[in-house]
Amino acid sequence: MARRRKGDAVDGVLLLDKPAAITSNLALQQTRRLLNAAKAGHAGTLDPLATGLLPLLFGEATKFSADLLDADKEYVATLALGVRTTTADAEGEVVETCPVAVTRTQIEAVLPRFTGAIEQVPPMHSALKRDGRALYEYARAGVELERAPRPVFIAALEVLDFAGDRLRLRVACSKGTYVRTLAEDIGAALGCGAHLAALTRTRVGPLRLAEAVALDTLGGESPEARRAYLLPVDTLLAGLPRVELAETKARRFAHGGELDVGGEPGRKRVYGPNDELLGTAELDAAGVLRPQRLIALAEVVPG
Repeated sequence: MARRRKGDAVDGVLLLDKPAAITSNLALQQTRRLLNAAKAGHAGTLDPLATGLLPLLFGEATKFSADLLDADKEYVATLALGVRTTTADAEGEVVETCPVAVTRTQIEAVLPRFTGAIEQVPPMHSALKRDGRALYEYARAGVELERAPRPVFIAALEVLDFAGDRLRLRVACSKGTYVRTLAEDIGAALGCGAHLAALTRTRVGPLRLAEAVALDTLGGESPEARRAYLLPVDTLLAGLPRVELAETKARRFAHGGELDVGGEPGRKRVYGPNDELLGTAELDAAGVLRPQRLIALAEVVPG
């Protein structure tokens, strides 16, 4: 059951299977209109080239977007070997072509170099800011800026398929990883160059593409059926330990009050009677529960 406030407000998480050739923001706005939702956001964008899992947040769920922004992610990446582009992906102009004479054995030998803790130089065609301007703005103006390497973590690199000049990889990685930079660097290590030809995001934290709905499917449903795709707000907080409060304490917590509850210190998700999510809190070493993000007081109705 999705949590819905009075009126037209909608609260919940929708797992969208984003199609190619549209921005994440356009996908968000189209979905927001389909759900008639006043407040919406997403937890990490996908480039127009990319497809796959785009978690969309509505109403009170937007308060917890950081929990997904910090989550690890998983992709299926298709590399085009033998061709380098200006953007390291299929949207850029070709700058170099090379013959491809590599074997699967050679590929398997190279991939461990890019597994574990590595450093990446962010691409110029990225949204990172320098002096208030995105790097891609400088790139479009023909300006190349020096960028410091950034640490990322690649948990897994697995060959799914290799034929001719096409290599498909499963990539499990930390936040902040540029898969197109990874593709370009793997191509350089193989000696033939490469760019990212296609990318599908299959997982964000505990959320998986298999549970997502396509935008076209959502558009063909009735308003009631569309809202049935919404997951509860606490889907975003599943990794946090629970604290359950009786009515009196729940009321105080919901109004920002601190409570002496004891227990293991750390960040918690807090519930009141009837399993109603109240928000998140930090439980300090003295056992005091301090509210962080609170859910607006609301009536819970069938989604």
